[in-house]
Amino acid sequence: MPELPTGDATLSIVLVSNGPGELTTWVRPLAAALHRSMLLRPRAGASPISLRLVLVPCPNATGSEAEVAQAWGLFDRITSAAQFWSLLLRPGRFGPWASRGVVVFLGGDQFWSVLLSARLGYRHITYAEWVARWPRWNDRVAAMGPEVRSQLPRRFRSRCTVIGDLMADLSSHAREQEPLPPGEWLALLPGSKQAKLCVGVPFLLETADRLAVLRPGCRFLLPVAPTTSPEELLHFAGSSNPIAACYRTSIAQIIDPSPAWSGRSLVTGAGTVIHLHEDPPAHGPLSQCALALTTVGANTAELGALGVPMLVLVPTQHLGVMQAWDGWLGLLARLPGLRRCIGWLLSAWRLRNHGFLAWPNISAGRLVVPERVGAITPEAIAREADEWLASPERLQGQRDDLRSLRGQPGAVRALAAEIRELLPKALTD
Repeated sequence: MPELPTGDATLSIVLVSNGPGELTTWVRPLAAALHRSMLLRPRAGASPISLRLVLVPCPNATGSEAEVAQAWGLFDRITSAAQFWSLLLRPGRFGPWASRGVVVFLGGDQFWSVLLSARLGYRHITYAEWVARWPRWNDRVAAMGPEVRSQLPRRFRSRCTVIGDLMADLSSHAREQEPLPPGEWLALLPGSKQAKLCVGVPFLLETADRLAVLRPGCRFLLPVAPTTSPEELLHFAGSSNPIAACYRTSIAQIIDPSPAWSGRSLVTGAGTVIHLHEDPPAHGPLSQCALALTTVGANTAELGALGVPMLVLVPTQHLGVMQAWDGWLGLLARLPGLRRCIGWLLSAWRLRNHGFLAWPNISAGRLVVPERVGAITPEAIAREADEWLASPERLQGQRDDLRSLRGQPGAVRALAAEIRELLPKALTD
């Protein structure tokens, strides 16, 4: 292979990641921590150290991750997932590279960061939630828990440091950020991908309408995912989404910010006001909600890290849409002979294998947050949400369980320190 051109940067730190969940909960906090601990470009324009982001191919990505990350102003250069293979073949086309640096794995397939570090000739550290797959080609492994270290061959265990859960840092000072107006708040999280939004939006809007009747004082918060927009929510609640016809709801209007709410709001056809939060991540407002109704996915990990009680919803009545879901749910829905009995199969699989769909339950190996799987209805979920909100003791019990799973904060700071240790000390002091 031809030698890499060396640019004006003395060192490069390259964060490697994939989807919107990892970007929000891992990449952004770590990038901010690195900027706090060292002078890095782009924030310190004269610094000899560049902080870069490389996105890797991922079936769960939306395609807008690079644009979202660019808006944060944390990275000197960003390489999109579509450019990854070109980057491996001809790195010089993507700007000057330092002769020395560190590649940091933060989501996706761990092998992509192995390839990239080898191609650039950089040192390599992997953040491993459950398993470190390529320890031979890692200079360091930063593990979420001791189980990761115990699975490593003995000769590689000295490379592994248990730093804890990066998600545990999400709740630090979250309640002091963006305090919500007084009241009982319920969060609605319909997802970030089209395959989930086309079901989640009309389902949760009708649920909000029904809950507003049961609890007139309840207030609703909908954090808009960085990969979508209020206008897209309007689309999924309207006639252009065939699934919306299955639900008794609509969006009557989107109203502008007012003295009562600093952002925009949706008003449903029934008159329910749903306040939007359009500046992700919404950790501060979410942490103040009494309960959240959410689809499966990274949302459940984020809510768990914030200690927010939740009901996790998997409506299985729209099989055509479930075929486009990521993970084994989508694979199961695509099997022709099994589509008609998918609800029964999901229940049987979970009972037989103690399988869970929400990240807090997967992490604990037991049921911590309720998972409602099957032909569920907005009416039934509204009633259940009302029962939870009417029982502060139950909410506090789930909140305590989530906090016990979260672990102690400090993992982001520890990972930043591990990265710094891999850089020449004379340049990071």
